[in-house]
Amino acid sequence: MTVDNVPNVRTCITPLEENIRVLEQDRVGELSNKKKFNRKRKKIDVDIVIVGSGPAGMMAAITAAKQGVPSILLVDENHLIGGQLVKQSHKFFGSEEEKAGTRGIDLAVELMEQVNSVKTIQSMLKTTIIGCYNGKKNHKLIAIKRLIEGDQLIEINSKSVIFACGAMENMLAFPGNDLPGVYGAGGVQTLMNVYGVKPGKKVLMVGAGNVGLIVSYQLLQAGVNVDRVVEILPKIGGYNVHAAKLRRCGVPIYTSHSIKEVYGNGKVEGAILVAINNSFKPIPGTEQKVSCDTVCIAVGLTPSIRLLEQIGAKTEFIAEAGGHVAIHDSSMQTSVKGVYVAGDSSGIEEASTAMIEGQLAGISAATLLGYDKQADMLKKKYRKALEGFRSGPFGIKPKICKEKIACCWNGGINY
Repeated sequence: MTVDNVPNVRTCITPLEENIRVLEQDRVGELSNKKKFNRKRKKIDVDIVIVGSGPAGMMAAITAAKQGVPSILLVDENHLIGGQLVKQSHKFFGSEEEKAGTRGIDLAVELMEQVNSVKTIQSMLKTTIIGCYNGKKNHKLIAIKRLIEGDQLIEINSKSVIFACGAMENMLAFPGNDLPGVYGAGGVQTLMNVYGVKPGKKVLMVGAGNVGLIVSYQLLQAGVNVDRVVEILPKIGGYNVHAAKLRRCGVPIYTSHSIKEVYGNGKVEGAILVAINNSFKPIPGTEQKVSCDTVCIAVGLTPSIRLLEQIGAKTEFIAEAGGHVAIHDSSMQTSVKGVYVAGDSSGIEEASTAMIEGQLAGISAATLLGYDKQADMLKKKYRKALEGFRSGPFGIKPKICKEKIACCWNGGINY
């Protein structure tokens, strides 16, 4: 939207301020007040720049610093580092080394402290990368940093780049999906776990994957009534342990059901659900009304790859990855030398695997620059850990995803 005459602002991460002026915007907006960007451009030279400070980005920075890289810049558009971890109050699964049993919010604090304790890592927050280009020797990133006195244009020159941009929430198309009260699950988590605001009083959850189940339970913990969870597939997609928690609290889970429309006068007042057949088509006559003031959509994520595409990295659509992803090798390097990817940007997985991929990308970027402290041994360790995470039943899809990416990397698409 256009905020205080600045177009193309992501309002989901822009703090609400006194007398702020927010306007609807049709497609790309126009900059009416160019003086906001007329301040002298600032230039920064670093060895490694990391875009995104979630679990993958933070671990990439920490790992590269341990290798001895003298200057690392961690860039994020949010007001604090941590990515999705800052709003995840559930405990992680996995091994002790990958912080199993630790809550996301606690892990975020732990990693923040590690990042802030390393002098060679600098964090640049409230900063959005708007362009990235390849030079003969360095990679150039153009950023805008939000400041009280006006936005600052920054040119970042780096020998290596790690993109750990995460993912975007998927949305569903149905009548009424733009009414106030329709949220993505990540937005609901942010409201509750970061700002302490209840999204509503009675919630209909759409999607029974891990995110939908976990956020439903967090809503219950916050004192919000969860009417039910609906899932279009014939079975629950998330872990049974999460589904069991909801059922013990009396929340029903309707499989082979979906949302048909949302209704209300200026806001959500209810939704119409419908049963789905084996061909994923609505079954006529099965519609039912559900009274609610909030509809939460948890139907998966799509990797954020726009900057990777702009810098020239090869991408392919891989369904198991969640959409288009950057093709990369076993060291997380893309088709552009010195440009790496890690975390959900390389395929949708868990926070634990994002951390390991961040370590792999961090050590690979450091090695490329000549900082090699037992790099081969560490790479084997991280790859083995990733194989372990992808060996279970819930790791089948990520394993297939990485196999297809490897196939593309090795010369062709034959799947």
